[in-house]
Amino acid sequence: MNKQQLASKIWESANKMRSKIEANEYKDYILGFIFYKFLSETEVARLKARDFAEEDLPSLVEDDEETVEFVKGECGYFIAYDNLFSTWVAKGGDFEISNVRDALSAFSRNIDPARKRVFDGIFDTLQTGLSKLGTDARSQSKAARDLIYLIKDIPMDGRQDYDVLGFIYEYLISNFAANAGKKAGEFYTPHEVSMLMSEIVSWHLAGRENITIYDPTSGSGSLLINIGKAVARRNGDPDSIKYYAQELKENTYNLTRMNLVMRGILPDNIVARNGDTLEDDWPWFDTVENKDETYDPLFVDAVVSNPPYSQNWDPEDKELDPRFKFGVAPKSKADYAFLLHDLYHLRPDGIMCIVLPHGVLFRGGEEGTIRKNLVENRHIQAIIGLPANIFFGTGIPTIVMVLRKQRETSDVLVVDASKHFVKEGKNNKLRASDIKRIVDAVTTNATVDKFSRLVPIDEIRANDYNLNIPRYVDSSEAAESWDVYATMFGGVPKAEVDALERYWKVWPSLKGQLYRDAGGSCLAPATDDVAQAAKGNADVRAFLGGYRDAIGNLPAALRSRLVDGADEVDTVAEEEAIAELLKDALAGVALIDGYDAYQALDDAWAGISGDLEVIQTEGKGAVRKVDPNMVVKKKNGKDVEVQDGWAGRILPFALVQERLLAEDVKEIASRDSRLGEISQEIDEILESFDEMDKESSAAVSDEGSFVAAELKKAVKAIGKHPENDFEQGLVRAQALLDEEKGLKKANKEARAALEETTKEVIEGLTDAQCDDLLAAKWIEPLQAELLALPETVVSDFIAKVAALNAKYATTYSDVCNQIDDAESQLADMLGQLTGNEYDMAGIAELRKLLGGE
Repeated sequence: MNKQQLASKIWESANKMRSKIEANEYKDYILGFIFYKFLSETEVARLKARDFAEEDLPSLVEDDEETVEFVKGECGYFIAYDNLFSTWVAKGGDFEISNVRDALSAFSRNIDPARKRVFDGIFDTLQTGLSKLGTDARSQSKAARDLIYLIKDIPMDGRQDYDVLGFIYEYLISNFAANAGKKAGEFYTPHEVSMLMSEIVSWHLAGRENITIYDPTSGSGSLLINIGKAVARRNGDPDSIKYYAQELKENTYNLTRMNLVMRGILPDNIVARNGDTLEDDWPWFDTVENKDETYDPLFVDAVVSNPPYSQNWDPEDKELDPRFKFGVAPKSKADYAFLLHDLYHLRPDGIMCIVLPHGVLFRGGEEGTIRKNLVENRHIQAIIGLPANIFFGTGIPTIVMVLRKQRETSDVLVVDASKHFVKEGKNNKLRASDIKRIVDAVTTNATVDKFSRLVPIDEIRANDYNLNIPRYVDSSEAAESWDVYATMFGGVPKAEVDALERYWKVWPSLKGQLYRDAGGSCLAPATDDVAQAAKGNADVRAFLGGYRDAIGNLPAALRSRLVDGADEVDTVAEEEAIAELLKDALAGVALIDGYDAYQALDDAWAGISGDLEVIQTEGKGAVRKVDPNMVVKKKNGKDVEVQDGWAGRILPFALVQERLLAEDVKEIASRDSRLGEISQEIDEILESFDEMDKESSAAVSDEGSFVAAELKKAVKAIGKHPENDFEQGLVRAQALLDEEKGLKKANKEARAALEETTKEVIEGLTDAQCDDLLAAKWIEPLQAELLALPETVVSDFIAKVAALNAKYATTYSDVCNQIDDAESQLADMLGQLTGNEYDMAGIAELRKLLGGE
């Protein structure tokens, strides 16, 4: 199930439940049931891996102590057969809300003591809220049954390219904004921001064997999950990472634990606490009674956080807290309190990323003091300005600050990424290429025009430690200026033509083809057809040819890596490996933005990696698999899932038909083309009819179309010898409609036959054909996107030159002449007017003003 299908199902269910459950509570129910399903399926899967058969499952009972202890050792918990999610589903109409209550109570008493901190109380939010599902047991059972049937189709295998719980959490909060996100103070970190922080952290931690990461405001846990995935991708062992999480709100704390467990993280690697991060530091002690023995301050390799912005806190006596040795944040803005907390818990060689409001860069008072201390102690590595409207629930500008405890240099990299995003609905979104652009700048300390700059500490001191991004990086576009001389006398200013220097360097001969010297500070356009001149220019053609040569070997390399090695390719790491190939190929190519090429790769990779995972799970034979195409249709007022043809598990039918059944497709297309012609001919016949004929004939409706039954009667009455144009038109129209009917029938039969033929062809593909079709699906579209990049560069250049020429095409002198001509014409027109003496006196005065006699 993809994101769109999942979102649709959730929203449909949410609308049904809104009369029973508060909008901001609905997510807690659905997430709780999803997690219970996951635990049930995990237990069954692990038992089957231990030679349990399906028929053995009913023997899972709480009275069998040996089995209970075995399962608890395997999973960290025990769920009896009667309490499995699949058993609930199988009960159908016999399912009752008491089944849920009994199951959750049983779960609580069957947790492995060694895993108690992971699972204890994890269903409290769900359990205490079951009574809100309805006014009585019957309505509660019905509501819970609806949720269970919704959830039974949600994927739980952890192989989706998105965080299922995190996605549902974000989706529900964004749709229930009035009651949830804004009022509850819940700020889900968008996946793209998580990925940005993850890439920076994983780059710093590359090569380490055992890693600890910590999120003191963990929310749904998505940040920790993405950091862990990125680190594991570089280091290769996901089980070498230990996750620490703290969250103030109990239901969100439970969600953190659910999400970490669902992503396959070992329970022993999860340490989560429900507490106030600023008041209850981690973890000073387990209990007051054994405080001295259990005191164990936490220091980790990486801290990541997206704390609530500018919230109130209690700073009293906090100057005594070692976390706040650089200063105490003001009581109305806890932003720096969270930052200093994060920094304190870093190991000397660790790294942290924190999301903060833009105001922390320039606000004064206590925050100014803290900022000065952080700069002077060389803790700030980078400041990244994000686009506005990137977080749900707040449109304020935000930043990601990257800090370290030990740095050899004192300069600060300032990145203005506010202009790099794509619009998605009401929000802005970082693309994969935007993330890579930022990460490359941070990891190389690169200074890039209008994007990033490595700022020396002396400059920051001179600005009194104000770190506001526009002071250091100007990403604004230059305001449009007008050359007075060119505006008055014509021509295009040389300075504005020279502003296109990056193009002239690559296409030196083109400038002379487009412009000639007009004397003074201006050039004259040498051609009216800029596009033709540019596309025919030898340097431009050499540029296009050179680019094609540069990436010409890419399809063969990708086929070898992806198609030939489909069974073994590492789908997690391969995208970056291919990105390096692409980067090397384009290293010597001018004018092409490598990040555009990377975006094309990333867009293609989602589909490629999904197919590779299917092949690696099911074998190469999955390419030959065809599944029923199930769609939802209305039946007796209810949504019913029915089959509508077939769909290739990996290969689209359209691709197979295009490559292997082209003649069949061509015949259908030919009939479709003829059907279009028939429709046009019928319209022409109707338009040729006299209105009186149409009104007098029942064969033509009042709306101006043929009435099939009446037309047939009229044509039958006419016989073989129509007497006039109108009758000839009716006969011709009937012939066309008969032809149309025949063509539609033929195409319906042909499409049905083609569907069955395609199914048979896919199921009978040879290995070579499978490989060719995979290459056609994965590689050819990507290559086409890459080949379009230089064409876009040329088109953009043509548009710039055309706009520049048009800007000065009309001079001030031209405008004056146009005004004079218009006034002269108006004066002549006034001279032809007649009226009484008062009218004529007024007209005479107006003609004087216009320069007439």
